[in-house]
Amino acid sequence: MDRMIYLAMSGAKATMQRQDVLAHNLANVSTTGFRAELQAFRAVPVRGDGASTRVYALETTTGYDAAPGPVQHTGRALDVALQGNAWLAVQALDGTEAYTRAGSLTVAADGTLMTQGGLVVIGDGGPVQAPPNAQLSIAPDGTISARNPDGQTVPVARLKMVTPEAPLQRGLDGLFRDAAGEELPADPNARLQDGALEGSNVSAIETMVAMISAARQFEHQMKMLKTAEQNENASAKLLSTNA
Repeated sequence: MDRMIYLAMSGAKATMQRQDVLAHNLANVSTTGFRAELQAFRAVPVRGDGASTRVYALETTTGYDAAPGPVQHTGRALDVALQGNAWLAVQALDGTEAYTRAGSLTVAADGTLMTQGGLVVIGDGGPVQAPPNAQLSIAPDGTISARNPDGQTVPVARLKMVTPEAPLQRGLDGLFRDAAGEELPADPNARLQDGALEGSNVSAIETMVAMISAARQFEHQMKMLKTAEQNENASAKLLSTNA
């Protein structure tokens, strides 16, 4: 009897975790540069006397969907869409170097180039500083040029773009980092598209269908628990009658 309870309970818990991931992805369907989170489960046997035949289903984080999102042309000079597997280096709130595909940039009052989320953009020489009253443009190789009021255009810095050889890991802050915690070297061959933004790679329709499927699966697990309870009550009643 308890085997059915373990199965139903483990399945229901896994389904609830899957719903959380799907809901998180759906909430970011319009987030610039968002990568859909993937999830898998593995079977883990329960340790202990008399429980060797019991198995739990535990969540296994498989990373993220690396498929590129749709590119939308904005015409804005400080909007960039990373091409291929290139990532833009930014300074996280904890001071560490992290990577993102969200390429909507802006210039702060002190001239610091930042993302729309308030993160400092890193260049090959550190944080990028723009000259005052200058009009910025970004070349496909990440070179930032400033056009001064006198009409002269001068290079200011170059965005640090990296191309990781292994998949990155998503942090709790939504930024990505190297699995070993190391800062990745700049890739001189990385390219971007200016005047455009990469959208989320989450499919709203597929995610909604998956959420409906998970909801139905959860209902089935709850029915199994109810059936186990009914069987247990019937068995107890039968034993008490025979006694």
